[in-house]
This record gives sequence, structure tokens and C-alpha cells, in this order.
Amino acid sequence: MSHNENMSFWQRFIKSVTKANELGKEEDVMLDHDYDGIKELDNVLPPWWVWGFYITIAISIFYYIAIYVFGWYGQEDEYRAELKAFQDKKAAYRKAHPELFKTENLVAYTDAASLEKGKQLFATKTCVACHAADGGGGIGPNLTDEYWILGGGFQNVFNTISKGGRPGKGMVAWEATISQEDRHLLASYVLSLKGTKPANPKAAQGDLWKDGKKVEKVEEEKAATE
Repeated sequence: MSHNENMSFWQRFIKSVTKANELGKEEDVMLDHDYDGIKELDNVLPPWWVWGFYITIAISIFYYIAIYVFGWYGQEDEYRAELKAFQDKKAAYRKAHPELFKTENLVAYTDAASLEKGKQLFATKTCVACHAADGGGGIGPNLTDEYWILGGGFQNVFNTISKGGRPGKGMVAWEATISQEDRHLLASYVLSLKGTKPANPKAAQGDLWKDGKKVEKVEEEKAATE
């Protein structure tokens, strides 16, 4: 009776998928190589590993032909489909809740964390190049007084940052390169500069605004109530 006949089904299965040599018969597969007394066995690769390697190669070839030769549905198409689905969902949500996306509903942030973020944006988005680091003005107007060329108050300041200043005056429209949230933070920080003491304040420019309203309008409203 052979040794294999004494093996259980599971033992025979493991031997067939691993091709492992039996213990005690290392001499049969011993190589002549000798590294400081350490010898090498000429074991074969396990069949499961070999077939897995072949299957991987076959799948790779099939995938390449299917995607790049026949143009079957691939990851790029899947990405585009998911992106379109997201954009459609976003558009539907904006349509269903327009009040959430109107800038007219925005108000200035007043909390310290938001103003600190606005200050960082003011320093990194080139605002300081025209308005100075302390808002005192340079090429651009002084942001610390109560005079505004394009209107004071949050909505006007936000709109100026978004749409840009007067043609040919250098203030570009930032809405294409700065997110709405960052413009919101910037406008809030700019308003917080009012009343601060810059090192070299530029002379006032524009019209006087108080509490978000042009002074002439404030006086007219005051007269109408008297």
C-alpha cells in the first residue's frame, strides 16, 4: 500500500494544491548550492499560486481589450455618470430651495473664528497688495473708515469682491476663483476693519455710510419719520 493511499482526502487535496515535498525527503530536491552551510531546496511553486498568476494575466488582457479596444463601459464612464448624477441632484436641490443659495440672504459673520479665517484669506488672496495688511489702503481705498466708493454694508462689499470694482481700476471679479464661502468670510473681515487704526491710512474716498446705509438715505429716512 502506497503512502498516498494512507492519506485522508483533505491531506491529498492539500498536497495537490501545494505540491509540497514530504518531510524527510529533502535530499531528493536538495540543490548543490551552499551558502555558509545553508542549502537550498528546489521546491516547485504551489499550483494555486501559478494558476492565480495565469488568471490575473488573463483578466488583465481581457480588461485591456474590453475597455481600450472595444470601448466597453469603464471607470471613466462610471465616474462621469456618478458626477452627472450628483450635479443633477444638486441642481434639483438648488431649484427646490432657492432661498438657501441667494446671496441676498447672507449676513456678515461676527464670531472670532470666522473673522480669523477672513483675515487669513485677506492676507493670502492678494488683498494686501492693494489695501495694505492693516486695511489702510494703497492702490486701493482705505477699508477702515466709513467711506465707500461702491457702497458700504455687507451686501455691497460682498458684491464688490464678487463682481469686481470699477472698470480699469484693478479690482477684479473674484467669484470665478474664490468660493462663495470664502468671499463671505472676506467681506465679513473687511467690515470688521472699520474703526481700526492703520499705520498709514489713505484719505477717504467715496460716500459716507453708517450702519449699512448711505448717510443721505439715512437723513432722508430720519426726516420722513419726524
